Amino acid sequence: MTIEALLERLANAHRRLVALRPAVEAGAPWPRSDAYGTEPEANWMPPELLAHLAEMEPYWQDQIDRIIEGHPEPVPFGRVQGDDARIAAIGRDRDLPLGELFARIDRGVDEVTRHLRSLDPGAGDRRGTHPTLGEMRVSDVVERMLAAHLEDHVAQLERILEAAPDRR
Repeated sequence: MTIEALLERLANAHRRLVALRPAVEAGAPWPRSDAYGTEPEANWMPPELLAHLAEMEPYWQDQIDRIIEGHPEPVPFGRVQGDDARIAAIGRDRDLPLGELFARIDRGVDEVTRHLRSLDPGAGDRRGTHPTLGEMRVSDVVERMLAAHLEDHVAQLERILEAAPDRR
């Protein structure tokens, strides 16, 4: 799949997220999750989910740049779910106003889209090695870590809202 087609998937997922904003804000204040790391009972509510989305686009843009600029290929990149910085960002940012989190996500999607469109055509074929997923091309990273990742979390947010009709 081309970078442009993947960016369209990212844009569609972002539009779905934006459409959920009124319901998320109407449900505030949301309870804080006591378990938001990788523990089996981890359970994200909208603040944890939005905090994660707000930090993921800039993180993966940096990792894509690491792959493109690195030599020799495949370049080590990425993180695992239990990454301390990832979990700390969720814990820290989940207390931000929901509007600020949505604004950060909007900026992140805009910036990563603009950045990926500026890359040389061959950049999508550059290779990196993820610690658990192994060798991936930049286009694979865009698909899995940006487009599919946002799609999955939007579906997660939809399920949270469906399960809490009194908060809509």
